[in-house]
Amino acid sequence: MTESVGDLLPGMRRMGLNRRATAAQIDLTYGAGYSESTGDVHAFPTTGMPARNAYQLIHDSLKFDGDPALNCATFLTTWMEPEAEKLIVENLGKNRVDIDEYEATERVHRRCLAHLHDLWNGTPGQEATGTVTVGSSEGIMLGGLAMKWRWRQRMQAQGKDTSRPNIVFGANAQVALEKTARYFDMEARLVPVSDKSHYVLDIEKAVEMIDENTVGLFVILGSTYTGHFEDVAGMSKALDRLHKEHGWEIPIHVDGACGAMIAPFVFPDLAWDFRVPHVASISTSGHKFGLTYPGIGWVVWRSPECLPSELTFELSYLGGVEKTFTLNFSHPACFLIAQYYQFIRFGRSGFTRMVNACMYHARLLSVALEATGAFECMSDMHRPRGQFGFSEATRLAASNLFAESAMCQKSGADPSVNDVYNYGQPEVAFRFSDWFIQKNPNANQDVVSTLLRVRGWIIPNYPLPPNRGSIRILRVVIRETSSEDTVNRLVRDIMWATQTMLESLTKPLGEALLRPLPPTVSTSDLARDVAATHKETMNDSRRSSHWEGLLGKIGELKAAASSAAAVIDKEAKKAVYQHSC
Repeated sequence: MTESVGDLLPGMRRMGLNRRATAAQIDLTYGAGYSESTGDVHAFPTTGMPARNAYQLIHDSLKFDGDPALNCATFLTTWMEPEAEKLIVENLGKNRVDIDEYEATERVHRRCLAHLHDLWNGTPGQEATGTVTVGSSEGIMLGGLAMKWRWRQRMQAQGKDTSRPNIVFGANAQVALEKTARYFDMEARLVPVSDKSHYVLDIEKAVEMIDENTVGLFVILGSTYTGHFEDVAGMSKALDRLHKEHGWEIPIHVDGACGAMIAPFVFPDLAWDFRVPHVASISTSGHKFGLTYPGIGWVVWRSPECLPSELTFELSYLGGVEKTFTLNFSHPACFLIAQYYQFIRFGRSGFTRMVNACMYHARLLSVALEATGAFECMSDMHRPRGQFGFSEATRLAASNLFAESAMCQKSGADPSVNDVYNYGQPEVAFRFSDWFIQKNPNANQDVVSTLLRVRGWIIPNYPLPPNRGSIRILRVVIRETSSEDTVNRLVRDIMWATQTMLESLTKPLGEALLRPLPPTVSTSDLARDVAATHKETMNDSRRSSHWEGLLGKIGELKAAASSAAAVIDKEAKKAVYQHSC
């Protein structure tokens, strides 16, 4: 007779296991047959498994993910303090929309909105109009919907056709903007970007696309591609001219997914928010530079009049009369509470210190990469204000400015250090320099991106917006968790990956990869040292010797020579290649 688990281990009954289950069916040893017995992973499981087995199975499967700390592709927060995480865990079961049941949570919600209303220079003393969302994408959609409803009301009041709404934004937009247009039946008019417009919205071309059926514009404060800020105030002035000429009332929704939590702290002089007349609404991601884990965004309107009442619903089936105007209904309260924690934990001075540090590390990486001669930056946040695009002149100007400003900063909470730099977010978009491509016509940035994964880094290589899509760029986002040591190691590994890519063009990849970086070579101050090596204009021959000198600095050239000597004969080369395979 088969013994039951209840007979063998009576305490198991209190753990909720089926008392009829047999010892053969439930094995508390991790992985005992479960990888085989799960069967078709697309079919709903027929039977369950002990909690510890389920946890360990999933836990180990997720080890195939990349390391969030080394994911340079993401803008999202990957670390929070233990106290913040404790608040998240304590409030995981709360649904934010149940404001009658969770009154204290709703107070936190209103306080966060009031903080953002103040941060974005809303009218003093006016109650904030806005809501928490599941991310900035939902905030963008709500902002777009509000603009469409207000446009339709104006057109109907004038007895005009409302069947052909359109919305205007740059071709550098992230997908949420295009989703808004498509999902809510608006023609998306994408403004081509160019070198002249710094790969973001071209105001002159945008004006040409606007007509009386334009519900509004999306203006992006922090382009995903290159990190540039679009000119919100400049676009507003152009809309003033159109209003005088045609009487059109065209509002702006600012997509501040990153920039709305960057500009207030390091560029307080920049008018992009509710100081700008045509700005009707602003959205941001709390889970980016709002320093909260993924799952939270915000949208705030200038005034209640900017949010049509038709978009607000009243409901009473949760225990009281509640108003809602989100696309998503249920929403976890824990991330909202974590956002409030970050606001009161750091305040303006703390956020300024954090963003200042990110800007410093991004500028250090930019200057160091350009100093190698092998790369040029498409981002311009490290260049003197008003200088754009890569050239020897702008490279030297950026290098000198960085060296000077690093010495002059009063404190980490002082935003004035940024007054001499271009506006932008801490994002480094770079590619091979023209000199490097001419010298190495078969050089491949995709290979560099792939090789960097060997070191654990996730750095994407992708094309610029459609009409400039022939240019591919590598991108590094500098976040709160980045440090100068991170930048030092990143500079070293980018140089290693680039040199390994070049060697793989003339020898088997396995042979090129055989040379690990010498463990005795320190990366301390490497980025600063590299940035300081290229202080004058160089011709092509000097660039070549300069690159070789930098490889020697990280021990790469010496390693390459010893590796070549180790595989002199044909059989040794074959063995190395087979070993690498």
